[in-house]
Amino acid sequence: MDSNILWQQYLDNRDANTKNQLIEKYIELVKIVAGRLYSTYGNHLDFDDLVSFGIFGLIDAIDKFNPEKNVKFETYAQIRIRGAIIDQIRNMDWIPRSIRQKSKLIDDAISKLENSSKIESITDNMIAEETGMTIREIQNVMQQTSAYNIVSLEENLIDATDENSLADAKDELPEERLINAEMKERLIKGIKELPDKEKQVITLYYYEELTYKEIGTILGVSESRVSQLHSKAISKIKYQLL
Repeated sequence: MDSNILWQQYLDNRDANTKNQLIEKYIELVKIVAGRLYSTYGNHLDFDDLVSFGIFGLIDAIDKFNPEKNVKFETYAQIRIRGAIIDQIRNMDWIPRSIRQKSKLIDDAISKLENSSKIESITDNMIAEETGMTIREIQNVMQQTSAYNIVSLEENLIDATDENSLADAKDELPEERLINAEMKERLIKGIKELPDKEKQVITLYYYEELTYKEIGTILGVSESRVSQLHSKAISKIKYQLL
């Protein structure tokens, strides 16, 4: 059935059968959004889990969508779907204490190596030697902690950087609009104030959607170094949003 007819039927009657048809029609959109996030969280969650989380966002989008606001449903739904997935992940503390401890050990080692004027570029081998960990272990720790650290920031980035997320701004109170505007301004300010390499990492990771390995090749540093720059940048940006 044509989507316009389906939407009209649902908006007129709000019946469960039509709603289910809309869910079936847009389920591929959920899989697309889940697929993008799977590259970050796939080590901790199954793809099907992300899809399940996203379906809640799709249902929410169908319930709240208002065609009179001149925003395409696909655009509006992607924001809701992504937000629902991120929200569910935020409620899951899947980083063991041992990983947190190793992460601190790695950060301390990198800081120590950075303070050495004799070292121009920090490699994974240097970090391994300093921490007594294997390279694979270091990369695993950095990957896990990085994914965990960006969860809350992801939600702020969705809300503050995507103009389409303001689709229902007309319904906001003046105070709420001011809060949103201030949040966006602080986020932009936080990114602008980052050191050049941290700013590059954020740009390449979020806007160019490159992997740590690809970013490392561009910047001439190891994946672990990219992960650490990323974590530092996120901490500074999150501080701006407090």
